[in-house]
Amino acid sequence: MAEISSDVIRGYNDTIILYLLLEGPSYGYEISKRIRTGAEGKYIIKETTLYSAFTRMEKNGYIESFTDEVMSGGKKRTYYRITDAGREYYRAKCEEWQLTKEVIEKFIAR
Repeated sequence: MAEISSDVIRGYNDTIILYLLLEGPSYGYEISKRIRTGAEGKYIIKETTLYSAFTRMEKNGYIESFTDEVMSGGKKRTYYRITDAGREYYRAKCEEWQLTKEVIEKFIAR
């Protein structure tokens, strides 16, 4: 089975993460697992890539982090949730993807 190069998808890691956070707060390992499952194993996000994305998006105001022991059964775990700015950024990235796809498809031999 072929895998997607991390170079190809790098610009859309934020979009993927924000999409998953639209469903509700989550934590790093769970998000990583959902990406692997959702991509049917064709893309596996590296832990360093995931946490760099969290840091960058939190700095930009697209997500918020919080610690919740209740949600994690008593263990301290950092969760992330999308903000209104994150929802707006997600919509913009989806529009950008449509445009990118249109351009690239013009240069793909069928």
